[in-house]
Amino acid sequence: MQQNRFLRLFNRYCISLLLLLTGSFLSSVFSQDCQFTIARLKYGGGGDWYANPSSLPNLLDALKKRTSIPVCDTIAVVEIKGGNLFHFPLLYMTGHGDVKFTAQERIRLRKFLIGGGMLWADDNYGLDKSFRQEMQALFPENPLTEIPSSHPIYSSFYKLPGLPKIHEHDGKPAQGYGIFFEGRMVVFYSFSSDIGDGMEDLQVHNDGPELHQTALKMGINLVYWFLNP
Repeated sequence: MQQNRFLRLFNRYCISLLLLLTGSFLSSVFSQDCQFTIARLKYGGGGDWYANPSSLPNLLDALKKRTSIPVCDTIAVVEIKGGNLFHFPLLYMTGHGDVKFTAQERIRLRKFLIGGGMLWADDNYGLDKSFRQEMQALFPENPLTEIPSSHPIYSSFYKLPGLPKIHEHDGKPAQGYGIFFEGRMVVFYSFSSDIGDGMEDLQVHNDGPELHQTALKMGINLVYWFLNP
């Protein structure tokens, strides 16, 4: 019990330190009242890391209007090997194709994650096989495990019954997976849900306004939970 409490406090400290450094960096780059943004991960392997371009701007806009989180108006794009990786505590990645990290990128990304950062990977139909392989290489001792619908990541701000199914591809159910390191979730993987499609501008995928709002709610939940572990 004491150990779990210590881990929660330590994890909160790590995230707070990252956010403090992030806020100082972002306020110098974007605006004085900007302390948090989501960074899109640019990766190798041939996948379209840039997919769903309007999803994150729409999520940031929703966060600004519905929460008290001092978010930026723009997202960042980072590469694992880039000098600004550690300025952004929450990374987002998506795409339809393969993901491939180099050995050095795996070392650096693991360092980022165990140091307080988090990766949200959103399967966009085609990402799954290569992503799972990379996660196995990144955390061989901590496999992806299914996150139960009772986990607070689904109810931190909006009460959702679990990971929502947004965009249909092959009829598979939406499933959330996570990788944990010393009791803290460092990777969240939304599989067969396509939150990114749902967060895009309404006319892009024609999922309808209700699913659009549900996708935004899930995105808000994830960010809010990450900032309030």
